[in-house]
Amino acid sequence: MFLRRRKLHLHHKVREYVWPRSGWRRASRYLGHRIMRLSGSPYSIAAGFACGAAISFTPFIGFHFIIAALLAWVINAHILASALGTAVGNPWTFPFIWVWIYKLGQLMLGGEAHDGLPDELTMNIIFDHPLEVFLPMFLGSLPTAVLVWIAFYFPLKKAIAGYQHHRQAKLLKRRKED
Repeated sequence: MFLRRRKLHLHHKVREYVWPRSGWRRASRYLGHRIMRLSGSPYSIAAGFACGAAISFTPFIGFHFIIAALLAWVINAHILASALGTAVGNPWTFPFIWVWIYKLGQLMLGGEAHDGLPDELTMNIIFDHPLEVFLPMFLGSLPTAVLVWIAFYFPLKKAIAGYQHHRQAKLLKRRKED
């Protein structure tokens, strides 16, 4: 019923993922409405989204959905909201996130913050020399993830509670009118 008449080619799908035709503002507003309309308590939804956002600041690429869902399950948060929260980490933000957590990890290990990444950063270097790249990134991601969780949880909880209250009042008003 809601399918396209002509399916998009692969290059159009990739372009839509990287730069939405409707624009980033509309795409982010849509994501915001989807989060607000999830069923559950404000705590559950906000904590789930915060879990996903926090986990996207870790170097475990490819496992963000799984780790965020497990963390959400452990703290009794909304698992779908945690999946939506992982959208904070995306191709546009990952380079900044990785540089930040690497430099913070270097500082935590007693190194200089201006120590750069190796000249040729490949998967072989990361796995053959985990202490050079992965360990600083992991250590830098821990305090960053905690701060990101806090930064998303409290404003979202308040916004979701207000949205749900407003929506309930609107529905009650409609019922009284009918």
